[in-house]
Amino acid sequence: QVQLVESGGGLVQPGGSLRLSCAGSANGFNFYAMGWYRQAPGKQRELVATAIPAGGTNYADSVKGRFTISRGNAQNTVYLEMNSLKPEDTAVYYCAARLISTGQNYWGQGTQVTVSS
Repeated sequence: QVQLVESGGGLVQPGGSLRLSCAGSANGFNFYAMGWYRQAPGKQRELVATAIPAGGTNYADSVKGRFTISRGNAQNTVYLEMNSLKPEDTAVYYCAARLISTGQNYWGQGTQVTVSS
């Protein structure tokens, strides 16, 4: 069973920065794509950024140039560096892992990010 634990959320002023971290408990994360999704109140969960083991990354248009996703050397951790935060970035952010061979998805419990003055 894959378990994902996020940390690093909080309250930040517009224009500020936060760094989210996610650690996976299982072995073999070099076979998983990992990423971040977010869900704002009253909205559907949406993709923020993903990173595959080979190093490729993908970003939602709304965060390009502001957010950076990266993976740790052990591949079982993923980070999201968020800069120039806007109020519309306020959401619960979820870490996700997808086993590439089967498409099975795993989710963390979520961490709240609030951007407000």
